[in-house]
Amino acid sequence: MKFVDYLEIQAKAGDGGRGCVSFRREKYVPRGGPDGGDGGRGGNIIVKATRELNTLLDLRYKKQYLAEKGQGGRGKKMHGRDGRDLTILVPVGTEIKEASTGNLLKDLGREGVEVIVAKGGRGGLGNSHFATPTRQVPRFAQPGEEGEERFLVLELKLLADVGLIGLPNVGKSTLISVISSARPKIADYPFTTLIPNLGVVKPDNHRSFVVADIPGLIEGAHKGAGLGFQFLRHVERTSMLLHLVDISDFEDSDPVVNFEKINTELALYSAKLMKKPQAVVGTKLDVAGDKGRLHKLAEYCESEGLDFFPVSALTGKGIKKLMSYLSARIEEGETGT
Repeated sequence: MKFVDYLEIQAKAGDGGRGCVSFRREKYVPRGGPDGGDGGRGGNIIVKATRELNTLLDLRYKKQYLAEKGQGGRGKKMHGRDGRDLTILVPVGTEIKEASTGNLLKDLGREGVEVIVAKGGRGGLGNSHFATPTRQVPRFAQPGEEGEERFLVLELKLLADVGLIGLPNVGKSTLISVISSARPKIADYPFTTLIPNLGVVKPDNHRSFVVADIPGLIEGAHKGAGLGFQFLRHVERTSMLLHLVDISDFEDSDPVVNFEKINTELALYSAKLMKKPQAVVGTKLDVAGDKGRLHKLAEYCESEGLDFFPVSALTGKGIKKLMSYLSARIEEGETGT
């Protein structure tokens, strides 16, 4: 399934129905007077969050949403039927913004949260409202008001407890496939992962938590290099970051430099990201060779006060300790301790 996390749509609420011009005519009521009813309200356009969706794909091919118009009023003071509201379902975690200004209208961060993004027009008053002692036969009624029209941006930001970050091919997809039931594509070339992957981790004696594999981060990501600019927004929702660094002998670059490259991109994208709790994972321990790269990264993390975990997703070494650590950190965050 294709992952879509950004869309622009047009939302047009229903116009109100026109008020009616009518007069009461009965055999024994020669001057019955005006009895035109009011028009119905136009339908609202509502955006509602649901956990049944995890992408905006369903909305991709429909860019215009029109709610039903209100019906016109009728004689005998009969009120026109209100237009039906139109509800647009989006994944939990979707932000709604004004397309022209970028102003945030609503953050749909929980199941069932909804917002009226375009209000239906008020129905017009029938001529029965305009009778006065000096104007007993009003031959006019109000037209219905136009419904609101707005151009909106829908931006999905995944909700996860832990976000996996790091350069391409450091083992994010492999790790999430080992610790959860997620089955991302895994291969030995850059940008294997083209969409964020979510996995639910269920450690023993701890509550389950959600891990997100954030793809495509490279140097220059905040400017649009690689795939990072497209997916950096998903890092904002995570409770903590797990920074993966390749410590194998097959990688000849400096692990500390690689670590700092990604953190620089996070800071340039949003200073708030650097305030999130972060831990470091040295990956591919099974092919670490003389462990020179491992020791260099471990010493750096110790000097910076960062928790460090060398692991091998292939052999499982270090995985259990890492899972216990993540569970404890997430539970601490929930209780505020």
